[in-house]
Amino acid sequence: MPAFRQVGEKQLPQEIIFMAWSPKRDLIALANKVGEVLLHRLANFQRVWSLPPNENTGKEVTALAWRPDGKILAFGLADTKRVILCDVEKPESLHSFSVDSPITYMHWMEVTEESSVLTSFYNAEDESNLLLPKLPALPKNYSTTAKIFSEEKSDEIMKLLGDVRLNALVLGGSSGFIEVYAYGMYKIATVTGVAGSCLGLCFSSDLKSLSVITEVQVSPDSAPEITYFQLDTSLLSVYLPEVTRMARKFTHISTLLQYIKLSLTCMCEAWEEILMQMDSRLTKFVQEKNTTTSVQDEFMQLLLWGKASLELQALLMNQLTVKGLKKLGQSIESSYSSIQKLVISHLQSGSEALLYHLSELKGMASWKQKYESLGLDAAGIEDAITAVGSFILKANELLQVIDSSMKNFKAFFRWLYVAMLRMSEDHVLPELNKMTQKDITFVADFLTEHFNEAPELYNRKGKYFNVERVGQYLKDEDDDLVSPPNTEGNQWFNFLQNSTHLKESPLLFPYYPQKSLHFVKRRMEGIIDQCLQKPADVIGKSVRQAVCMPLYKGSKSEDCTPRLFKLPFMWNDKSSNLHYVLFTMLESSLSKIYILRRHTDVSRSANNGLLAVDFGSFLNNSINESSDTSFYSCVDAHFYDDETITVVLKENTEQEGKERILAQLPLSSVYVDEDQEREFSLNSSKRLDEQSDDIPTRTVFLESQWRVLENMKAQYVAVNGIRKVSCVLSSNLRHVRVFEMDVEDDGEAEEEEEEEEEETTPIVGGEHEELTLSAVNHDSMCGGSAEVADETEEHESSLDS
Repeated sequence: MPAFRQVGEKQLPQEIIFMAWSPKRDLIALANKVGEVLLHRLANFQRVWSLPPNENTGKEVTALAWRPDGKILAFGLADTKRVILCDVEKPESLHSFSVDSPITYMHWMEVTEESSVLTSFYNAEDESNLLLPKLPALPKNYSTTAKIFSEEKSDEIMKLLGDVRLNALVLGGSSGFIEVYAYGMYKIATVTGVAGSCLGLCFSSDLKSLSVITEVQVSPDSAPEITYFQLDTSLLSVYLPEVTRMARKFTHISTLLQYIKLSLTCMCEAWEEILMQMDSRLTKFVQEKNTTTSVQDEFMQLLLWGKASLELQALLMNQLTVKGLKKLGQSIESSYSSIQKLVISHLQSGSEALLYHLSELKGMASWKQKYESLGLDAAGIEDAITAVGSFILKANELLQVIDSSMKNFKAFFRWLYVAMLRMSEDHVLPELNKMTQKDITFVADFLTEHFNEAPELYNRKGKYFNVERVGQYLKDEDDDLVSPPNTEGNQWFNFLQNSTHLKESPLLFPYYPQKSLHFVKRRMEGIIDQCLQKPADVIGKSVRQAVCMPLYKGSKSEDCTPRLFKLPFMWNDKSSNLHYVLFTMLESSLSKIYILRRHTDVSRSANNGLLAVDFGSFLNNSINESSDTSFYSCVDAHFYDDETITVVLKENTEQEGKERILAQLPLSSVYVDEDQEREFSLNSSKRLDEQSDDIPTRTVFLESQWRVLENMKAQYVAVNGIRKVSCVLSSNLRHVRVFEMDVEDDGEAEEEEEEEEEETTPIVGGEHEELTLSAVNHDSMCGGSAEVADETEEHESSLDS
């Protein structure tokens, strides 16, 4: 019986360019050429969901990565330069953000380090839940933008935040673009100083170093050079507890800003255009009337004498109508009360939670010994707190405007309703007919204040009146408010204006009476973003280049298909703290695969830092009777787990009828103890492929861990050692085959990594936490990195063909 049990096979309608196994479940994520993201289950390669390309998000998927807990899938879009975080349960975007460069690779890793400080932080992390009320869910009857916060008893916010243990999404792009996002949401580092377009990334689980493979275009005419960099990120590892706490706070703040933004979106949707009807009808009345009396006087005459001019009667009875007036009154009442509820329950609670987290952050920034070197700036955080205070003041002002408008409109519409019934000589109910002197004064004041014709307003907004005062606060524009609140006679306001010391006092939040709620919110977001950006710059500048090693010349003739399937492939062995890079150098030796390994601590070296592996004639007789050749070339390779590499092999003299092979290569057969004497010494003035003859070579003969792939021109493989599955993709990028890799002997510690076609792979076996991370790192080869990305742990792999 052949090793590895095939559990699925499928021909797919579209060419697959990425595939990545979930680190925790029997799911594989695929991206195809038309921009669809698909999720398939291992069993029968059944499709769970698909996310079609979208004009708003983008259509050109260039990278895939799983969060280490398997609950969130991230993908990068080149055409819109956006990164989308998607819920594994349903194809909905939970969070998205823009980046400066198209993403070519992404890798999502999790920190494995334990310490008493971290453990105490993990346990105490829910303090804010004890001190702050739970954020109310947003109403369901508004737009889809609010889905993340809208479901009853929604856990979406915590799902987005995930586990307290620090995880980091590393993004690589063109022109040396590298950014690190804590929890996939908050940018904690902008790395500079790396040349070329990123083909692969791998962040070590101890945060000590970041391995990068880039493609450097030396000159327009020549083929690009593939170069390996190791970057020292020791600042992050030294300050891990502080980085974790700071990133967690910033992620809470980012989530709250999104919550406030969505609350404001709901408020804008609650405000209806029908509320502008009064302003537009009155403006039209001004333009068409022949009399010299003003609109205000016309209404005053109706109020005091009960008589209206013929023109006003025509406006009220023919255009506004009794039925229209009732509808307008109901619309205003329901709209205003909806907005009022959103301000009180959502905007205010979100803003208070934001103040709480910013105040905690300010306290952290004051502990300079621990947080100053990470770039936390107490002055910037103070500015952010002040901006949130201004936003709360503006929200309270809106509440007052809504309150007074509801009272005014109710009295005005009640009086106007009765007046219009009298004009039409309808019966007026006795309870409506009662109007006290106080009511008359109230309506007269309303008419005086709101019914003044304003020619300068017509020039600005195309209308003479601004009877409706709430909508101006919800307009997303920089113009001043049309009708700002009246501050005359406000003793506190006058006192502040006349006191130079109080006006500049940091204890008082500044107040912007002329500005809309949207303007104040945008200003708050800008200040908070600026405050959160500084640590990313400081941490990014602390990253230094420890190693730069040109590996080989890339191929000059690039086809238009994405390169993300191709080697090199990168992996982080978390238990031994080693970085591995797998690559082939086609020009120099077709048959060999090279394994580069470096210690994650840049000050330490690893034994057998560079080895070449040759595959002997172990399979010949099984495949073909004539044993005339004995060499196999590696088509694709992935780490299956810390001890095993999965490879796809082909015979060097490939002919019709010669099948390709899927095999497991145990590292123990490559790194043999007695062969320590030949350590490769790198000549840094030359590229690695110019020194390939000096690289120590091991020839391996695999015995049982291989399988012939019949009737399939296998080209790429994606594997998950934790779930013990692999998926092989053919060279036409449509034919997929899925295997369980550890069927025969489930108890063996040796785990295999195998890359198979893009079909789903069945899942086998248990989950080892330690493997998860390892796989994560290892599959960080999304960008242009070689091979299909391994989707084990962090599984940030993507497949590109």
